[in-house]
Amino acid sequence: MLRALMFILPIALTIYAFIDCLNTPEDEAKHLPKVAWVFIILLFWIVGPIVWLAAGRTRRSPAGGLTPGGWHRNHRTQWVAPDDNPEFLKSLREEKDESLLKDWEADLRRREEELKRREQGEGGAAGKGDEGPKQP
Repeated sequence: MLRALMFILPIALTIYAFIDCLNTPEDEAKHLPKVAWVFIILLFWIVGPIVWLAAGRTRRSPAGGLTPGGWHRNHRTQWVAPDDNPEFLKSLREEKDESLLKDWEADLRRREEELKRREQGEGGAAGKGDEGPKQP
């Protein structure tokens, strides 16, 4: 059992560091390009992951000055996806409302012009025959 743990622990550490490195943005990889870090992690499978975790990435402290022990999992300073950002969603709603209003205004103008054309067409025809239908 102990022998298996001696192999499983470094492999698990290597896999974790490899995935962490791949998920890290290029600008957060310190000292070397991200590709170099991937090779170091994979080639030096015990030392590489430890060096990556210790010095390869910019680590951010949690927002609000909280220590890692007091940091809550649901508290984020950056939005992961646009649907998690309420400001972005609000801007979408505003844009949608504005475009909907413009569409309604354009439709109203089109209908008003159509009505004017109909009234002008009916008014011209009624003007010529004011007498109405004749009875025999």
